[in-house]
Amino acid sequence: MKKLILKLLRKFYDQIVSTWESKLVADYGSKLSGVQIQTFVESSVNSLIDIIEQSDYQIADQYLIDTHNLFSKADLNLLEISQIFHAGRNALMNNLQNNSENEFDPVILLGFLDELVEHIYARYVMLHKNVELKEMESDRNRLANKLELNQKYLSSILHTSESAIVVIDDSEKFQSWNKGAENIFGYKEAEVIGQPSSLLLPKEDKYFSELESIIDSAKSSSDVRILDTERRTKDGRILPVQLSVARLHTDNGEYTGRTVIIRDQSHIKNLQLQIDQSEKLAVIGQLAAGVAHEIGNPLASISSLVQLMQRKNDNDVLKDQLLLIKENIDRISKIVRELVDFSRPPSYEKVFIQITDVVKTAVGIVKYDKRVKKVNFETELDPDIPLVRIVPDQILQVFVNILINALDAIEGKGTIRVKSHHDDNNIFVEIEDNGCGMDKETLDKIFNPFFTTKEVGKGTGLGLSVSYSIVKKFNGEINAESILNKGSKFVIKLPVLEN
Repeated sequence: MKKLILKLLRKFYDQIVSTWESKLVADYGSKLSGVQIQTFVESSVNSLIDIIEQSDYQIADQYLIDTHNLFSKADLNLLEISQIFHAGRNALMNNLQNNSENEFDPVILLGFLDELVEHIYARYVMLHKNVELKEMESDRNRLANKLELNQKYLSSILHTSESAIVVIDDSEKFQSWNKGAENIFGYKEAEVIGQPSSLLLPKEDKYFSELESIIDSAKSSSDVRILDTERRTKDGRILPVQLSVARLHTDNGEYTGRTVIIRDQSHIKNLQLQIDQSEKLAVIGQLAAGVAHEIGNPLASISSLVQLMQRKNDNDVLKDQLLLIKENIDRISKIVRELVDFSRPPSYEKVFIQITDVVKTAVGIVKYDKRVKKVNFETELDPDIPLVRIVPDQILQVFVNILINALDAIEGKGTIRVKSHHDDNNIFVEIEDNGCGMDKETLDKIFNPFFTTKEVGKGTGLGLSVSYSIVKKFNGEINAESILNKGSKFVIKLPVLEN
């Protein structure tokens, strides 16, 4: 990864420098001259390249000292300096984000650079603090004022970060715990400080072995280590996370602990699952189109012959047998039609419509299904829901498919709740039943083509797959929740019409 990052930094060196310089001239041209800005930006990018090449942050110390002297003379405060480094971070990200050589996942690549910039800025803050402490030794009153101000800045930086930023000392106890860590893991700061670092580990031997490896690596090397793994929240959930570990040491180089930046990767994992599902559907769709074509033509001929024999035959026994054949041909035809819908949903024209009207139509259709015995349909539909641009017939198919599945789940007796609501960006339609529900293994497979829990002859396993394909076509999402023997809930999310 280092070689790729160095290659990209050198390739886009001029663009990065130019972008960063332009931003600083616009924002701080009144405090820094053009030459000072140019010298600082070029020195910053060169120092970043040196750090990556040698895997050692100490080589940037002289650069940080020069930078501190420059900013001190310009009378820049720590918040302004934070914005200067942030502008550099954006210049790096914007120029590299769409120019990866595809040798690494862009998310990992940009994440690695983001961590490097964060650690360089953290070292600058430490230098800034040390210089100020030395200055404040001769002036006790100024010490109190500066210390309070610095703590506010540092607290703001730490506690506004979405990432968990923690400090672990050399006895493996938590010494610092920011707001991001609290949001991700659910523990308050008072619950964590002084606790062992193993507090967040899932209870499996491999994670304790992993922790030992991290400790050994931090003690022996100053390299930043990035690791994809899992950690446990206060309520017992297991989260996919990315750790960035950096060594803390004394002036003599002795190990005193480590800083760990923890990023919640749940959203990225979910996006990857959606990509995998889409790719799988695309492959199955190509296969389905070919299968439907090969089956459809001979099936039409067989069906015509059976109907001809039915009209010309007076034998009751043979008529019953032909009827049975005709019913099975119709069943195969239905599967073929659903295969075609799955592989290539009809491209009807999109129109602007209020989704509530489609929901009402779907409920009205399903109410007259023969499976309805003692079903209570409860609706809570938002009358002011915004417009969406969709194909009504296709989204109607989605709602009908889910409602029919709900009927099967409650076996014609129970409650089906249909609710619609919206926020600024999306509309939501929720369909919930109190039927048999599903276990986690079944829930993970329901959108897979040809997967069904129904008896042979009663389901093709394509209804939810087709529904998933239709919703994705309209840039929406379809998700399911279920508890065995308690019921299921499907949530369809569609983007609100922007104009």
